[in-house]
Amino acid sequence: MGIKSLLCLVLTVLMASFAAAQIPCSGTILPQATLFVNWPQFQYDATHSGCNPYESILSPSTVGNLAVDWTYSSGNGEGYYSPVVANGVVYVGSNYNTDSGYLYALDAKTGNFLWRFDPGDGVIAAPAVANGTVFAGSKGGGLYALNALTGVLVWSYPTGLVFSSPTVTNGVVYVDSYPYVYALNAATGALVWQSDRIQGSSSAPAVANGMVYVGSIYATVYALDAATGAQVWTYTTGGQVSSSPSVAGGVVYVGCDDGNLYALDAHTGALRWKYTTSGQGQFGSSPAVADGVVYVGSGGIPDYNLYALNAGTGALIWKYTTGFVTLDPSTVANGVVYFSGDDGNVDALNARTGTLLWKYPVLTAQNNSPAVANGMIYIGSGQQVYAFHLPGH
Repeated sequence: MGIKSLLCLVLTVLMASFAAAQIPCSGTILPQATLFVNWPQFQYDATHSGCNPYESILSPSTVGNLAVDWTYSSGNGEGYYSPVVANGVVYVGSNYNTDSGYLYALDAKTGNFLWRFDPGDGVIAAPAVANGTVFAGSKGGGLYALNALTGVLVWSYPTGLVFSSPTVTNGVVYVDSYPYVYALNAATGALVWQSDRIQGSSSAPAVANGMVYVGSIYATVYALDAATGAQVWTYTTGGQVSSSPSVAGGVVYVGCDDGNLYALDAHTGALRWKYTTSGQGQFGSSPAVADGVVYVGSGGIPDYNLYALNAGTGALIWKYTTGFVTLDPSTVANGVVYFSGDDGNVDALNARTGTLLWKYPVLTAQNNSPAVANGMIYIGSGQQVYAFHLPGH
């Protein structure tokens, strides 16, 4: 056998072994060996699945060996929020002194500072990256599009206050900006449509199958036509909807401050099922959906649990008691669920059993979602950004 043939055989075997080790987010995604993937927006993709289907390094058998690779802090006392990772760069927003903050770009391998952008107010939600542009909203108002390599402003649009993450798909960026949802041309910033008054909150729009789904502080889930912004259906809940919806398999999953997780038909808005916790108050965690299971945390007193529910029926599979408020969106990759809470830790659980596999004290990461890609975990916490890796990788 020649050298070329031998190399091809080795590569084939390695790809097969990687694929066999991976657990897909759904039956429609084929696991594959991937040398480099992105986590380019809030909860991974436009549907907010919260699941990276291509992770092959971190797994239930390896995640217990995670260690800090690098940390970043500007030294200004800023608090950092949910990061995203694209093309070797970590993008993360910050906020300090109640009315100041930046969007940062850091080298994903080293944590070295690359650039920062000042929108005139804090960036308190995950940005989104697509086609060489990074999009971020300011809590003081406005959506900004920047060159992802240089941080140079490409365009801006004067929205209202932005407390949630923009969502980018098919050349359009969608953002929930009190009190409207906007759809803007991602390349130019031109207005595509503006919704009727929705009175949104911190609910990031999820986009799937030509529809936009978003929650409202006035106890409503909205489904809008992605092309026109016209209302297709609404569903009235029993409380404020600050959770960002997740869409999978024709179902919209969204948490509500009435203590319920709702599963709604994505086409009609009809209730499929709802799961009621014992908590009173916030159920603002955004669900993650992977391999037929919905993972969601509860912050309602006295219910401090992370739940794993059957995505089709809402039946409880397992719950993990944190003992503290768990409003942060959980993320899933290769059989591991990652989340953080007010106990000051970032945790990793076995996705099938709920067994604790790894824990690390990061002081605080409230309302922050970890990004998992290429054997690394990135999370903003308090006054630092953390990157974790497996030593030797």
